[in-house]
Amino acid sequence: MKLTRLYRDFFESEKAGGLILVFVTALSLLLANSAWQTDYIHFWHLEFAGQSTVHWINDGLMTIFFLLIGLELKREIYHGELSSLKNATLPIFGAVGGMLVPAVLFLLFNFRSSTQAGAGIPMATDIAFAVGILSLLGNRVPSSLKIFLTALAVIDDLGAIVIIAIFYTSSIAFLNLFIALGIFGLLLLLNKLKIKALLLYLIGGAAMWYFMLYSGVHATITGVLLAFVIPFGSGNENSTSYKLQHFLHKPVAFIILPLFAMANTCISVGDNWQSGLGQPASIGIMVGLVIGKPVGIWLFSFIGVRVGLCALPKELKWKNILGAGILGGIGFTMSIFITLLAFDNEVIVNNSKMAILLASLLAGSIGYIFLRLTLKK
Repeated sequence: MKLTRLYRDFFESEKAGGLILVFVTALSLLLANSAWQTDYIHFWHLEFAGQSTVHWINDGLMTIFFLLIGLELKREIYHGELSSLKNATLPIFGAVGGMLVPAVLFLLFNFRSSTQAGAGIPMATDIAFAVGILSLLGNRVPSSLKIFLTALAVIDDLGAIVIIAIFYTSSIAFLNLFIALGIFGLLLLLNKLKIKALLLYLIGGAAMWYFMLYSGVHATITGVLLAFVIPFGSGNENSTSYKLQHFLHKPVAFIILPLFAMANTCISVGDNWQSGLGQPASIGIMVGLVIGKPVGIWLFSFIGVRVGLCALPKELKWKNILGAGILGGIGFTMSIFITLLAFDNEVIVNNSKMAILLASLLAGSIGYIFLRLTLKK
């Protein structure tokens, strides 16, 4: 299967980006538990224009991350793995299973408790980390497995975005929301009129982000909405969508995601940090990511093929799908993001972050070893 240049660029940037995320996460944890602990943690909470640094990263810079996710999803729908129903159904089935089963497992430990709102945490897959780990296996990995995991993670992120919009919006300022949606409508009209000036869309997107930020709906949703109004055209290298997507790959992989990782993993690990892993929320997160993800992805993919709604690519075996499912348990970016929306209690937030980090480390290690043993050289 021949990979397009844009996909290859994406894969290479995610490969390097995943390795950088591992490094900056370890560095952040080290600094947060060193002699510079107080200054380091305080730095991320310095206020600028009424909001902390970490808030601007989570609500501002991460909107650009979601813009890139939206552009990638749009390309997959028009020209990629999701462009035909037959190609799209396998990663769609896998993604649905990879969201439902972890959520159910989380609720088994947290139903009707103060932490049940965290059911969305183990539903997410981190594209950068998952693809980064897969890339370490080099040419052992069939191209169809790379595309399956990438498409699954993109669909997974779309599901997470929908979940954030529906379940993690507490109160809505309808006037601001209607203004934001009105701007979206105007941008959609520009698209229909075949106006390709990217600057107009970016200015409109910034205005939409501002009103969305003060509407109560999470502002990062703006990134996805903006992605779907930016002209796609033929999808070639001269199209507006292609140029923006190609431009955003490296800033997102090498600046935005590392900043997000450092800002959200500056966790001070106390002497009794292990006890926090025994809390229902932490158990639900770890079980959901490490067990729920591979079981859900493999089981739903298998059912989809068995009932004839999708097909397994010829060069893949079911053990390959299981390996990809294990890597799907690397939640990190989106899982931490949803944690910040789900919980207000700082202790629960920090315990959940530790659970996410450990579960992601375990899923990544097991997935790498499993695929290394099962994929031919």
